[in-house]
Amino acid sequence: MTGTTTAGTPLSPGTTWRGRAAGWLRAGRGGMFLLALLVGVGSGLGALGFRYLISFFTWAATGHGQFGQQGYVGSSHLPWLGLAFFVVIPVIGGLLYGPLIYRYAREARGHGVPEVMIAVADNGGRIRPQVSVVKAAASAMCIGVGGSVGREGPIVQIGSALASSLGQWVKMPENRLRILVACGAAGGISATFNAPITGVFFGVEIILREFAIDALFTVMMSAMIADITAIPFLGDKPFLSGFPPGIVLHHAQNYLLVAVLAVVAALIGLAFKAVVYKAEDLWDVLWKGRPEWARPAVGGIALGLLLLAIPQMYGVGYPVMYKATAGQYALWFLLLLSFGKIGACGTTLGIGGSGGIFAPSLFIGVTSGMAYGEIVNHIFGASAGQPALYAVIAMGAVFASAARAPLTSLASVVEMSGDFALTLPVMLAVAIASTISRAASYGTIYTTKLLRRGTDIDRTTPWRALADLKIADAMRPFRPPLPVPPANGSRQAPNPAALPGPVVYQAEPQALFATESVAQALRQLAVYGRDGLPVLAADGQQVPGWVTAPDVLRAIARQITTAQAQTQQAQVSADWEHAEPGTLQHPPTPLPGYQFVEITVTGGSPAAGRKLADLTWPPGSVLVNVLRGRQLRSPQPELTLAPGDRISLLTTAPGSDRSDHHS
Repeated sequence: MTGTTTAGTPLSPGTTWRGRAAGWLRAGRGGMFLLALLVGVGSGLGALGFRYLISFFTWAATGHGQFGQQGYVGSSHLPWLGLAFFVVIPVIGGLLYGPLIYRYAREARGHGVPEVMIAVADNGGRIRPQVSVVKAAASAMCIGVGGSVGREGPIVQIGSALASSLGQWVKMPENRLRILVACGAAGGISATFNAPITGVFFGVEIILREFAIDALFTVMMSAMIADITAIPFLGDKPFLSGFPPGIVLHHAQNYLLVAVLAVVAALIGLAFKAVVYKAEDLWDVLWKGRPEWARPAVGGIALGLLLLAIPQMYGVGYPVMYKATAGQYALWFLLLLSFGKIGACGTTLGIGGSGGIFAPSLFIGVTSGMAYGEIVNHIFGASAGQPALYAVIAMGAVFASAARAPLTSLASVVEMSGDFALTLPVMLAVAIASTISRAASYGTIYTTKLLRRGTDIDRTTPWRALADLKIADAMRPFRPPLPVPPANGSRQAPNPAALPGPVVYQAEPQALFATESVAQALRQLAVYGRDGLPVLAADGQQVPGWVTAPDVLRAIARQITTAQAQTQQAQVSADWEHAEPGTLQHPPTPLPGYQFVEITVTGGSPAAGRKLADLTWPPGSVLVNVLRGRQLRSPQPELTLAPGDRISLLTTAPGSDRSDHHS
């Protein structure tokens, strides 16, 4: 490496402090710990706000805090509508949340969890900030006007979007931003259901999809803080405390009945998944070519007719679940509720509604399991146990089959019911249901939405194989590192006469942080860095090196031997003049105080035929690359220049008052 550097202007104490604080948040364990605490508080408050928002819209539509469990009861605010209320109110609601989703955040449509999963798997944990606001408003409206969906999907998306926004604000590396998004999801589940263990498993098993010690500890911290934040407002009782107490499995032989129930629940869970996506396909065909913003309103007529037939389908449905386990419904009606919920949830999501599938799966499990319990109790008598026992067990088995998340299913049933005596039978049912689901279907109710878009997050993704490989491992170091001058420092641009050829290109360079992943480096290089990009230290005060696409690929080759497919894809890089920065979802990071200069060695240039080591370069300049034809070469001192070679330099920019100094 040739070239010299000049000492930078001394940094002000304020700038140094800000830079160190930013670096600590991005790279330090303590910084991650602090951010996890903030995400826990934020997701806990978000869960509280979302629950109150649902209650508000439910009251505004019906005049009641909860609705549906009383059957054919009209709205106290609109008594003149009578039972027509069940048809009219979903249409009015659709006119409100349909345009809201279409205009501001179309990813807020549906149950939300797949969007968070794909953000973690393929987008480095980046979620648009407005998603949390739009998702909260749209889902609360949808549920409040009768949408037969749950609130876990929205709160996961809300908590994850809050966490992602915080992480992007402090410019977190991708590997840490993914963990922070899982923290937001875990915190939302924990606060909503007073179930921190369930929140932890949901975050790592469904969202993050890996069990790393550092990630597990951080997610646990957020889930705990979120629950502590919500308890003063929502109380500390188990979420499903309305279930009958003292439910136990009295005889060991009844495990055979549990195993049979698990098979039935697995098939119901698979049917639930199939109906949800078949309903979406049906509505896509029926609504093809029409404005999407109006789809929830017109489809609200179909949803309203279903609610008119079975009013118990209105909203989330927890009060109906309590009445079911209390034995207040006949066997035929339990079956009607179970299959009705499958249809109502599929219709709500199919017409473009917004809400989760966790609560509907619990509802389906409780009603179908209660029906099973009534049947076995009739056949085998009291020795079979309480019917409510099978209702609780089926609740976990149906969700395990649909989502294929056995740990989350087990924790949710035991923790939300508060009855740890059910651990063993629930464990058996969840294991059987998950096994049958995997054998019968590849995708889950969450991943199928992504598979239909052509994305398979269950494959071995590059970031999993290269999770520990950072840009610092791939860059070519500057010795000594270049200082980043302060925002108001004066700088002198290089004299063009001192260069060995004419300047053919000049631009402000974008930078990468040394702590970011090589996957992020490839994305940035593809848009901004045909000749490479400078690398910033975590504190933003030094430029320790330069990285190019070949550097990254060589680092990958050293790290693994099975990355050929990813390597071929990563070799694609774009010229700055023709790049489209809008296609890159990660915001650029300008490097203050420097400019990127490209010069061409002409036939009459004194540099032609000479070695790099024999040339004198302007003070403050560093050679980074030499492009010969289509081959990008490292600036080795023994390299002999030829006419047509394009030399890339990182050099100081002209002095000016700038406010974009990174700290």
